[in-house]
Amino acid sequence: MGIHMIAVMGIMYIIVSDLVICWYRNKMLSQYHSFLNKVDEILGGKQWDMIYDESLDSAISERLNRIVEISNRQKEAAEQERDTIKSLLSNISHQIRGPLANITLYAGLLKEECEGSSFRLADKIEKNAEKLEFFMKELLKSSYAEQGILSVNPEIVELGKIIKKSRQSVELDAMKKNIHIHSENNDYKVFADPKWTEEVFTNIIENAIKYSPNDTEITIQSVLYESFVCVQVTDHGIGIPEQEQGKVDLLGN
Repeated sequence: MGIHMIAVMGIMYIIVSDLVICWYRNKMLSQYHSFLNKVDEILGGKQWDMIYDESLDSAISERLNRIVEISNRQKEAAEQERDTIKSLLSNISHQIRGPLANITLYAGLLKEECEGSSFRLADKIEKNAEKLEFFMKELLKSSYAEQGILSVNPEIVELGKIIKKSRQSVELDAMKKNIHIHSENNDYKVFADPKWTEEVFTNIIENAIKYSPNDTEITIQSVLYESFVCVQVTDHGIGIPEQEQGKVDLLGN
């Protein structure tokens, strides 16, 4: 009889032990899932309501909330710094563009009135003003890229209007070399950022004019594909070697 009682008690002990282990395991899993959910909420920027007690769960939550606060403060400081730099760059660009345009204009007028050495001096002034404008553009673009200010905001736009604006921006350069810019089959609506798309087209056409012989033609033609529109700019210039084509910066010169 005593042996049977010991056996029964042993079995009951094993069953109780298994139940306790199972309960503890389920409790730990529940706490882990709760903790992971809180971490996900905090990573999403949401602070978790604190329960001020001496539990490990409360201590972990308090430290995670502190991490979020520090991260938010750093983010706000970075955004303020970026806005300050953006404003400064815009002001620099605005202040310099006017005088540069006037220098280029006056140098061109002097060239029309002067001869000999005076003409050469006026021509040097004009060319150096153009170089200064180029360096200013490159400085602004590199600064924008470093600060992450280059933001793209695509919308439905008329491709022909963007190309027309780009053509107008380089019209004077084309006239100086007697280059005719011909645009055809560009009546499409596309999903693009109008500002940066115009900038890209302007730089491409500028390069086409720069490296094309006088008295030639540049053709801008669009081809509609299934999911995008390909804009082809054809000139009679020297071209870019195939091994160098991958290095082309469409926002540069």
